[in-house]
Amino acid sequence: MTYKFVINCLKCCLISSFLLFFQTLYGQYNFSELDKKLDENQKLLGKDFVVMLWKKDDTLIYKKEIGEYKSKTVAPIASCSKWLTAALVMQFVDEGKISLDDPVVKYIPIFEKYMKNYITIRHCLSHQTGIQSESIRILKLFERKKFSSLEEEVNSFAVKEIQANPGKEFRYSNIGLNIAARVLEVVSKRKFDQLIRQKLFAPLGMKNTSFSTLDGSAPNPSGGAISTADDYMKFLVMLMNKGKYKGKQILSEESVDEMMKVQTIPEMIKYAPKAAEGFNYALGSWVVEEKEDGTAKVLASPGLFGTWPMIDFCRGYAYILFVKNFLGEERADAHLEIKKVIDEQMKSECK
Repeated sequence: MTYKFVINCLKCCLISSFLLFFQTLYGQYNFSELDKKLDENQKLLGKDFVVMLWKKDDTLIYKKEIGEYKSKTVAPIASCSKWLTAALVMQFVDEGKISLDDPVVKYIPIFEKYMKNYITIRHCLSHQTGIQSESIRILKLFERKKFSSLEEEVNSFAVKEIQANPGKEFRYSNIGLNIAARVLEVVSKRKFDQLIRQKLFAPLGMKNTSFSTLDGSAPNPSGGAISTADDYMKFLVMLMNKGKYKGKQILSEESVDEMMKVQTIPEMIKYAPKAAEGFNYALGSWVVEEKEDGTAKVLASPGLFGTWPMIDFCRGYAYILFVKNFLGEERADAHLEIKKVIDEQMKSECK
């Protein structure tokens, strides 16, 4: 028996073992109904999209790439950016550099000049600043004034009128998360896009995710990130595993628990995009399902372009539908129907 023959035999055995492993893994699930549901919604989703499903035991259990879109395709993710920014804020909380209930004026004195002393970082992450804001529309995003820095933009927020006392009303906008991001710049003396790349993206291996702008304008922590399905799934897996990714604690369990706490009640919500109507809000994400104790079972952070990242903490899976097609103000119906099909395959006693 020659050396070359033995090596070839070993290679064949290894390949067979891997194939058997994946056959056993995927054999636990029957996603034919999910394939069917995606086909039914293709007119809405467009001809280019990616769907990924990750189980809590760190296993990819479903992946579908349609058209030109692949899991490594880089694209804008709009408001999916908010969840990333909220996580960065919680890293600073973990380090003891800030507290969620610190008043913003502690770090940005101009807010005192305009009588906005009682807005806290928590209010910023949950859209309860009370600062007058406009509904988020696609044209407004494209017409967004080109500030030279996040400092300049946030200072302009300080001048705006107050619509309600902080913590009393919820209005979804780009204001709160951008203020919180500016606080981080002040504390660290570093630019937001550099901070999030160093502290969150690099440890997670999110090499194709960035808030940097090509034209030198201010980064938009509320909606200016680009990413890929592969990259964003790493972030979801980290949160699903209580802040841990590949053996490294990126966020503390306490911070992940804090991000799962419901911050609103329905009566507070004065404006929400149609894609999230009927949901409460946590810190940087929408509460799709919640427990009676005020914690989320399912969180999602949909973007205006149509990409939907979601974690079902109760059933133990993360899901992302990454799209090229602009879905506009479509409701969440299609995504919730897809989720219902997935739930049927995830054996759980979730209540």
